[in-house]
Amino acid sequence: MAELITMPKLGFDMAEGTLQEWVKQAGDQVAEGDVIAVIETDKASVEVTAFRSGVLRALLVEAGTVVPVGKPIAVIGTADEEIDLAALGVGAGPVQAGKEPSVPAPEVPSPVVPAPVLEEPPPGRILASPVAARMAAELGINLREVKGSGPDGRIIKRDIEAYLQEREKALEKAPPPPIPTPSYQPAAEGYQVEPLSPIRQTIGRRMAESKQQAPHFYVTMEVDMAAAMALRAQLNALLPEEEKISVNDLVTKAAALALRQFPRINASFADGEIRIHEQVNIGIAVAREAGLLTVVVRDCDRKSLAQIARDTRAVVGRAREGRMKPDDMVGGTFTISNLGMYEVDDFIAIINPPQAAILAVGAVKRVPVVAEDDRVVVGTRMKITLSADHRVTDGAEAARFLQAVKAALEEPLRLVL
Repeated sequence: MAELITMPKLGFDMAEGTLQEWVKQAGDQVAEGDVIAVIETDKASVEVTAFRSGVLRALLVEAGTVVPVGKPIAVIGTADEEIDLAALGVGAGPVQAGKEPSVPAPEVPSPVVPAPVLEEPPPGRILASPVAARMAAELGINLREVKGSGPDGRIIKRDIEAYLQEREKALEKAPPPPIPTPSYQPAAEGYQVEPLSPIRQTIGRRMAESKQQAPHFYVTMEVDMAAAMALRAQLNALLPEEEKISVNDLVTKAAALALRQFPRINASFADGEIRIHEQVNIGIAVAREAGLLTVVVRDCDRKSLAQIARDTRAVVGRAREGRMKPDDMVGGTFTISNLGMYEVDDFIAIINPPQAAILAVGAVKRVPVVAEDDRVVVGTRMKITLSADHRVTDGAEAARFLQAVKAALEEPLRLVL
């Protein structure tokens, strides 16, 4: 039976996305999970996969089209069935197997403007992979200057890297700029204008809304990480390089266990009500050149520490390479933001709406501490700060939640049981 594939909703406030590229074409056989298209949101490029096996019978929108969330973009069915687009609500008349579908063009108002005079025909479409297009956009590279080495001349990641190497060599060979003539007149104050990228616009809008609408409060606690770091070293000695456990993996597992004890922290505030989530899906903040992105690791309370490490590494890798899946960005119930790798002692984070809380994690540091016998000794400490929505929880509950996170990290065998 034929079914519609629609533009997915890949975020709390996503209203539309751009269909960047069709990976499969009409008439192609697809299996469940195959990538059929790449869409561009205001945050990232995301792969759209087939939710069932079958034949891609019709493509309802062209590449480069901005499509509202929920609008049909394709039809999937069997190879020999007759498909009635009118019955599906997307066109007129039946589609016979092996024939192109008849899909009406969208109605677009035609403003009365003078026709432009073109001295030469517009340049053709540039073929580039989503990763290469993302890298070029972030690095300010004109794709028309890059030679593609992929199929049919498609520009791929290694072509962007080769272009950068050649550009650096050219800059090294270029003569030094002339020494400017000193001026005795006072220099005018100036500045450079940097337009906001789509992702920066989204971050700014959502964070401003969060601070304006959610009454934030903050609770900070210091954690003794000596036992956790010792356990991590023992585990990593037994694991291959690609499966090693990070400090953030330890914090993720500890937070997941604590969220089971305090479900009101694992909640959202939306439409004037508190929604306590049954799943513990933790969002991990990922820093990229274009801006911050949050990816989601699901069911962290039910997964082993090693599985959390593998899943986190996979989803963060896809985010940085610009090949995310739809599930990578949605469904988060709590967020962790870790700046420890930048040697930040502690900080406060803004809640990711509509979630009720976010945990800010600082660096693990060797610091002087006072022992029980009043001696000053060297300790291993890390500071964590919870930002919480006062509409959902309060300071006492937030403090008890942090105590649970602290207990799990200071007795880290809890994380592997």
